[in-house]
Amino acid sequence: MDLNYSADEAAFREEVRAWLGANLAPDLKDKVASYAHLSKDDLLRWHRILAAKGWVAPAWPREWGGTGWNVVQRYIFEEELGYAGAPPLIPFGLAMCAAVLLRFGTEAQKRRFLPRIYQGEDFWCQGYSEPGSGSDLASLKTKAQRAGEHYVVNGQKIWTTLAHYADWIFCLVRTDPNVERRQEGISFLLIDMKTPGITVRPLILMDGAHDVNEVFFDDVKVPAENLVHEEGKGWTVAKYLLGYERMNTGRIGESRRQLATLKEYASSAMQDSRFRDRLSRLEIELMALEITNLRFLDRMRRTGQPPGADVSMLKIKGTEIQQGLTELMFQATDPAASDAFSEAVRRKYLSMRKTTIYAGSNEIQRNIIAKMTLGL
Repeated sequence: MDLNYSADEAAFREEVRAWLGANLAPDLKDKVASYAHLSKDDLLRWHRILAAKGWVAPAWPREWGGTGWNVVQRYIFEEELGYAGAPPLIPFGLAMCAAVLLRFGTEAQKRRFLPRIYQGEDFWCQGYSEPGSGSDLASLKTKAQRAGEHYVVNGQKIWTTLAHYADWIFCLVRTDPNVERRQEGISFLLIDMKTPGITVRPLILMDGAHDVNEVFFDDVKVPAENLVHEEGKGWTVAKYLLGYERMNTGRIGESRRQLATLKEYASSAMQDSRFRDRLSRLEIELMALEITNLRFLDRMRRTGQPPGADVSMLKIKGTEIQQGLTELMFQATDPAASDAFSEAVRRKYLSMRKTTIYAGSNEIQRNIIAKMTLGL
């Protein structure tokens, strides 16, 4: 195992850092630094800047616009994006739906969807969770019945991030209710959000933000050509996709930037020995997380295989560190202060409560590690 960066990789990091310094728009960077709301236009503007550079989808094959970077270069790029304070690249199209299409999609599906995802012409969201079917995803009840050349979809999804922005949604639906195992009889459909019968209802979270939604499907007709992989084999697709989703939840570069901001902002709180102790512990945990991430990268570099079940470790520790950093930032803020940054810190603290739940709750991730990795 080699956890050191080569001279070429170090030079690559400097190239990325210099380009970001010259091309990351100051207004976007300021919005990220101040925890301000990022609009759909903000997100797509940054997406298209990277697309014009050819850097928006590094993991894709070259024939579809990928960079040809190895896994370590891709990690360095993601880390530098976070450390620079760039707006997030929304993963639902670029990292999730695209990964599925590249692995399981037909050539016609790839030609239809991948170029539009790359250019930011289609905004995607994910239709997985349902009322009563979150971490226990195999219990989903949204139905899709085949009717000639269409599926007719009925049901509900919930906690659907940015569905109010989305042009398309990829959904897990139950196409066969008469199965022995719940993981069977599930299919993966691509659905145009403009289709009649789809209703998006906002869910306002405790930080006051409108990021997530309920999505209702009432006799929604979906062309059968929008089925990805085989009917009834959607669980195979879902497991493949979730490995990539959890690999991206560590957000090490972003946490390093948050740590630097906290040290600068919390100078008075640093006089408290217990505050310093908590901060030191988080910094050590972040260093350990980075080393763990490098272990996964080294394994992927050597084997060429996607991450396994133990990638859940990144999700658990990454999100706990993110919450810990916002807790300390909140603690360092004057509770009586009413300036814009203090208000934003309080909103950020509330917003980060959800990180240990999405992409599968951390309790479920521990069960996955115990069962699939430790054999318990």
